[in-house]
Amino acid sequence: MYEVLKGRDFSELLKGDVSFVLCIGNTKTAEIPGITVAGANPDLIKFTPPADAELLYYGKCRSIPFPPATPDGKPTPALITYTALRLVKPQLFVVDSGLMIKPKIPYVSINAPVGENIYEREAMNIERVEEAFEYAKIFGKEVSKNSDCLMIAESIPAGTTTAGAVLKALGKEPKVSSSMPENPVEIKMKVIERAASRVNSEDPIEIIAKVGDPVMIGVTGVALGSEKPVVLAGGTQMAAVANLIKLFKKDFKVNIATTSYIAKDRTADIVGITPEDANVIAADPLLKNSSKEGLKAYEEGFVKEGVGMGGATLLAYVKGYESAFLKEVEKDYEKIVG
Repeated sequence: MYEVLKGRDFSELLKGDVSFVLCIGNTKTAEIPGITVAGANPDLIKFTPPADAELLYYGKCRSIPFPPATPDGKPTPALITYTALRLVKPQLFVVDSGLMIKPKIPYVSINAPVGENIYEREAMNIERVEEAFEYAKIFGKEVSKNSDCLMIAESIPAGTTTAGAVLKALGKEPKVSSSMPENPVEIKMKVIERAASRVNSEDPIEIIAKVGDPVMIGVTGVALGSEKPVVLAGGTQMAAVANLIKLFKKDFKVNIATTSYIAKDRTADIVGITPEDANVIAADPLLKNSSKEGLKAYEEGFVKEGVGMGGATLLAYVKGYESAFLKEVEKDYEKIVG
């Protein structure tokens, strides 16, 4: 059901009271043609994060009349996260971390800006980044008071590209994944190389401001503010965040929960790009066994991760839903996607 890819098994952290924090935002990097399929068409990409968050609360979207999907109908990973949260019922918090469109749900704002297209210019104003980062830390501290563990997830189209730029700026190989079976490596590398060439500093705030995205501010700040253990739920974007966190706090215990689909992605290297002492677990939602073609597509390399899918799946398994999980996902698929 899950595999330790690096370090130790940290699943025991999820046996207590877990708060699930979803940081959502936008970067105009997603407007570069061919760089993401996180939306049925380019005009809908900006609606993907708020629609993902709405689905977690309502079991349906309100900003758009249908769930976020790839252009050929593969459903958002928020569907699998929704099932896990419906079963486990953790505390759920959504953080507006630089949105173009505000979700129709209760949410917390850290006053983060929308990210710019990092191929063309610096991502964000550094003063805005510093302010949002401080707000995120305060929220992390407060929300952790009533939890045994914080699980922090993300939704931001083109987030793997900005993650790649951060990794490159930190001197690591930008081996990031993609929501497509054929990772558009050539397009991404062109953006990553140009953006990273602007960075000549090891200051994490400056790196985020120059080549990152606003969701990195939220995830990094909430994690560093937390007074309890943290699990970063996501793919190679969380590897970039983990490296930033280590620049702020060397002794921070990095735990990343991802999916088996990220682990099998040959164009990425989540083990190699995470900090040396990080712990990484990959959960398998077993979608290959599904009777639904839209779900089976995940096994073929579509989507792979997002909205904390891997972490939420691991949480469901730890809480005792291993045998029932796929059937419950399929039930929600029928209800939400049709």
